[in-house]
Amino acid sequence: MMLGLRGVGKTVLLIRIEELAEDQGFLTSIIEAPEERSLAELIVPKLRTLLYKLSRYEKARILTNRALGALRSFASAFKVTLGEFEVGIDPEPGLAASGDLESDLTDLMIAVAEAAKAAEKPVAILIDEVQYLRQGDLAALIVSLHRIGQKGLPLILFGAGLPQLAAMSGEVKSYAERLFEYPAVGPLDQDSTVAAVYEPVISAGAEIDQDACLLIYERTEGYPYFIQEWGANSWLMTDESPIQSKDVERATDTTLQALDDSFFKVRFDRLTPKEQEYLRAMAHLGPGPHRSGDVAGALGMAVTSAGPLRTGLIRKGMIWSPAHGDTAFTVPMFDDYMKRAMPQWETHA
Repeated sequence: MMLGLRGVGKTVLLIRIEELAEDQGFLTSIIEAPEERSLAELIVPKLRTLLYKLSRYEKARILTNRALGALRSFASAFKVTLGEFEVGIDPEPGLAASGDLESDLTDLMIAVAEAAKAAEKPVAILIDEVQYLRQGDLAALIVSLHRIGQKGLPLILFGAGLPQLAAMSGEVKSYAERLFEYPAVGPLDQDSTVAAVYEPVISAGAEIDQDACLLIYERTEGYPYFIQEWGANSWLMTDESPIQSKDVERATDTTLQALDDSFFKVRFDRLTPKEQEYLRAMAHLGPGPHRSGDVAGALGMAVTSAGPLRTGLIRKGMIWSPAHGDTAFTVPMFDDYMKRAMPQWETHA
């Protein structure tokens, strides 16, 4: 379970892991978990595709048909419709059909993994934005993977999500802490940022000054998405090679405008006015983390009154709690954006 803020490249890493898995003979399926979608809705079509691929292997035919029957039972129990999915597939009696998600998903995933074992084709499932899964869905997924691990079956999960995912997993099932590894995906250090800027420029037949690379690091704080934006705009602002610090400076306004219009604004527009006020109060206090009481104070609210706003923003993936009572942005540099988006705001402290 890779953990990191927005824009650090978690999705890119998942896609690369998928490529590596396929190179090693895995069947793979990648899922994005958007808000307000159930795990059943997300996983049924993906498992159907995997099982149809496994059905090509003669030695796995019987177990694949059994797993397809379990999938039909599961889809029916959780009211997932898939067009012509049911044609020619009979439900597997008593398997994945109880209506209890933890039990049924475990039965279904085991059936898929047993078919994969028979086919000698390991399966890798990759889920992005795991923090958006509902509590019950996350618990059921953890239970099923725990059971697959106990049985030594060839199915593995890679996930990615915001930093609060580790605590969420531990809260729904305590053994999740030892079931998963939680590598942190963060900003690049100075040397890596310089390499990320320098090498593409050189490969394109141009040059860039070391000072320009270092200035991009300073402006971006090493966050990969921002490095891409600053690098691209610095290239476009340059009249001739080499790219220099003055070109990076000239690119700053254009880059910030591009980020404001896309990366930042798309998140800002999902917020209610009260939620925007909460984040503006956080921005007033600085990049963070901040004590929840300090944020409430800047809003002129009691901590108990501000609590539901904080909870809603955590659920939307805008903030997280790095320690008890602390609140931090999940989007790098969002504090500066909030000041640009709401310049007339005044603290109520």
